[in-house]
Amino acid sequence: MDLSGTVSSGLGRAHVFMAQPHYQDQFREILGNTAWPGTLNMQVDPDMLSHYIALRQKAGIDTLDAPEADREAAKTLDVSAYERIRIRGFLRDGVSFGGASAFKGTIHHDGETVECAVLIPDLTRHVDVVEVISTAFLRETLDINDGDRITLSL
Repeated sequence: MDLSGTVSSGLGRAHVFMAQPHYQDQFREILGNTAWPGTLNMQVDPDMLSHYIALRQKAGIDTLDAPEADREAAKTLDVSAYERIRIRGFLRDGVSFGGASAFKGTIHHDGETVECAVLIPDLTRHVDVVEVISTAFLRETLDINDGDRITLSL
């Protein structure tokens, strides 16, 4: 499955979560090393939203906030071949850090390819924004900025 879209800025809060040792230990198992302490956000192309919705549904995320047409189209997509990797949440000093699901893949831009994972937090406000993690600082490694087109292959 490929997902295409444009690079977009997030809320700038991912580094707080990404820096947590509990998460980093799990990311190391997925990526082979610790993840860059942040995520890259990609606004999914509208014609590919149903594919992302299908992944969200596989991750157990409620998709009622997604357009009905995309939810219905997602039901027809077979995502059984894509391994869902569970990221366990934890409690630290009375603060709850939620779980997530990850799907391994690669990110492509201008002929360059970098290993990555799509990260779908259990609690997210995003319906059409994919969060990507990698061992590399993707904006620098791929020389990408907001508005640039990228493709994720799972």
